[in-house]
Amino acid sequence: MIEIAPSILSADFARLGEDIAAIERGGAGVVHCDVMDGHFVPNITIGLPVVKSLRRTTSLPLDTHLMISEPGRYAEQFVEAGADMVSVHVEIDPHLNRTLVAIRQKGAKAGIAINPATPLVALEESLAFADYVLLMTVNPGFGGQKFIPTMLDKVRRLRRMIEERGLQTRIEVDGGIDRTNIADITAAGAEIIVAGTAVFGGGDPAQGVRDLLASAAQWV
Repeated sequence: MIEIAPSILSADFARLGEDIAAIERGGAGVVHCDVMDGHFVPNITIGLPVVKSLRRTTSLPLDTHLMISEPGRYAEQFVEAGADMVSVHVEIDPHLNRTLVAIRQKGAKAGIAINPATPLVALEESLAFADYVLLMTVNPGFGGQKFIPTMLDKVRRLRRMIEERGLQTRIEVDGGIDRTNIADITAAGAEIIVAGTAVFGGGDPAQGVRDLLASAAQWV
């Protein structure tokens, strides 16, 4: 099943509750929350207080993407704040397996995030501990970037890697996804599609979600 996970990084924070309600009407399956600390990536965004507030405004799963320097210190706190999914970057956590297990023990889905230039071999020892892999198709830190074309093959290779191990790990893709490329990305094996500008940039977030679902259905 293909799910659209609108990224609130591109939403209007002055009317965040209204935007969340709109994506619910449009059929979004997940709310994606980008947490950046200005160290691991060159931007600062939201933290625990915003996740707590979002939990009170929606029943949709909250997907929290930790782009921070010490994710192991904070991952469980995000679950306690209301996150249903927490992803941690393979590039930054020296004890990734332990962090993934801790997230699961708190009752949330545990994800591994991986940057465009990081080879899939980096997932070898941790893939079995993850419920999903968040494959970045732009370099993280800012919204509105263009999809890196070579990442399409990386999605295919990740799908094969998961199937060869007999795992049920889902693939989430984030970065530069819109109506023109979503069908190719889902055909390659992605199941959760993070989209910011494509949802919130057109003035009607509900229609933005509907348009992406319709475009994805061209392959499904």
